[in-house]
Amino acid sequence: MQEKPLILVVNDDGITAPGIRALIKIMNTIGDVVVVAPDSPQSGMGHAITVDNVLRCNAITIDDGPQLEYTCSGTPADCVKMAVNEILNRKPDLCVSGINHGSNSSINVIYSGTMSAAVEAGIEGIPAIGFSLLDFKWHADFKPSEEYVKRITLNVLLNGIPEGIVLNVNIPNLKPEEIKGVKICRQANGYWKEDFDKRKSPFGKEYYWLSGEFVNRDKGQDTDVYALENGYVSVVPVQFDLTAHHMIQKLNAWEL
Repeated sequence: MQEKPLILVVNDDGITAPGIRALIKIMNTIGDVVVVAPDSPQSGMGHAITVDNVLRCNAITIDDGPQLEYTCSGTPADCVKMAVNEILNRKPDLCVSGINHGSNSSINVIYSGTMSAAVEAGIEGIPAIGFSLLDFKWHADFKPSEEYVKRITLNVLLNGIPEGIVLNVNIPNLKPEEIKGVKICRQANGYWKEDFDKRKSPFGKEYYWLSGEFVNRDKGQDTDVYALENGYVSVVPVQFDLTAHHMIQKLNAWEL
């Protein structure tokens, strides 16, 4: 009898978030599932790790599924480190992160705790996928995502992912019949134009509330933003080698 794949499930919205509960349900149809997720929301944490405080990790039962679950007091990247080094008795065959409540397309990949957990798994040599649904609501409908999450996961298990690469998958907030399919894309060239709302507390102390507007500078039709705006699931292969290789030759010409 063939051994089921061991799948590590993580996220950044917290272990009780509907998105990760939907992802656990899907992964239970594919393999043996172990969940290690933050005990509270950690959105926007990027690749932060805990170095100035203790980490706590506790077994927990949330529903009657067959998965094993643990809460972690740290960041999404901490969750992966804890899973690999302290919880699992072997390296998982796959790590899936999400399903995130909200987009992680374009520059959002830099800030995303969801994608940072996937990247951390990739650093550990584990094939990894980050899944996001373009709906920030807590009670978002993840049902339309299920087919694509399962299809992409099974393809990764079948075909593998080269070392140093993870997949960033974003799913449009549409009904199942409205999603046109999957597009392999590049990351759109965009940025956040920040705005700080300056306020005063009841005690007269000034504080700031961060808001902003996403600006897409990319008119290409091969980007994740274009795919999502046109009803497609976007899949972007992401590498965590940040070296600008094309710049090395130019820098070697400098008189340093």
